[in-house]
Amino acid sequence: MTLSKRVIACLDVKNGKVVKGVNFENLVQIGDPVVFAEAYAGAGVDELVFLDVAASVENRKTMIEVVERTAENVFVPLCVGGGISSVSDVLLLLKAGCDKVSVNTSAVKNPLLISQIAEKFGSQVITLSIDAKKGNSESGYVITTHGGNKTLELDAIKWITQAIELGAGEILLNSIDADGTKHGFDLEMLRLVREVCTVPLIASGGAGQVSDFAPAIMAGADAVLAASVFHSGQITIDEVKKDLVLNKIPVRYSPQTN
Repeated sequence: MTLSKRVIACLDVKNGKVVKGVNFENLVQIGDPVVFAEAYAGAGVDELVFLDVAASVENRKTMIEVVERTAENVFVPLCVGGGISSVSDVLLLLKAGCDKVSVNTSAVKNPLLISQIAEKFGSQVITLSIDAKKGNSESGYVITTHGGNKTLELDAIKWITQAIELGAGEILLNSIDADGTKHGFDLEMLRLVREVCTVPLIASGGAGQVSDFAPAIMAGADAVLAASVFHSGQITIDEVKKDLVLNKIPVRYSPQTN
């Protein structure tokens, strides 16, 4: 049986509101995340990612409330990331109603966090988010943190391999080079990662038109993620899924009639 490929919408959330900006700067509030989530669910999205871009202790309570309201109203899987640095952080979010969590910088700083979360809740709960770009390493790709602003000498392929061994159940691979360009996903990096990635792989960064999504899946992604092109209405979930069907890629798809 072939598993359906997923289309995921990502929303940056700060102080309880969806925000948009570039590299987390000049953030502008554009609406209530629950309203966005309901609209995406109605449009046939397979999964939602909320990224807490404030990620402070003060903002944690607000994010918990957003997750609770979303879980009450929206019935698609929800992943939450941003500022998660302990098992107790994960427990609070799972209790609020999210299905899994995404960790990034905190896992780079403390790789054992991955195994701690996996042992407590199961690997299916932990998505490792990686911001990678071309660099001087064995694979030609290195890890960045802090929204792509801090480059490490950590080889992306080695880090992914280690993280999966520690218990990461999924990899969310964001290309810093492609992010915001709207020229398509980094297919070269996806193919390279697919060779070592034994868990589901999400492609992120670079989507600009409907035809960008199918090549990412053909390059090895199990799911494709976008943010601004969905929020702006430039591309709809329905258009993406229709194109995937035309490319004979298995997806959960019911044509939108409205």
